[in-house]
Amino acid sequence: MKEVILSADSESTVYSVPDAVADDLRRYCIEFCDSWLHNSPDAEKYRRGGCVCYTEADFIAYLNQYVFPQEKSVKVKNLGWIGQRSELPAEYAGCPYFNF
Repeated sequence: MKEVILSADSESTVYSVPDAVADDLRRYCIEFCDSWLHNSPDAEKYRRGGCVCYTEADFIAYLNQYVFPQEKSVKVKNLGWIGQRSELPAEYAGCPYFNF
């Protein structure tokens, strides 16, 4: 498991995710928001009036239920509002980051 930082135009949160996700974070995030949310019948609850509404926590739930059910991703720490990547605490500066 590796740490990544996720946000949805809000507070940034550190999550521990499977290595494969951390190593290719952008691909997993784009697959979730551009494919799964729009096409899976299981994602119906996120579709509202022609658009989708979700947060990074929904991405983590998707990973845990559909992609890596045997390697559960967990929340590690809320970092609060981070305006620029350069504002990340030094200990997380090298973590993969994705903002939905």
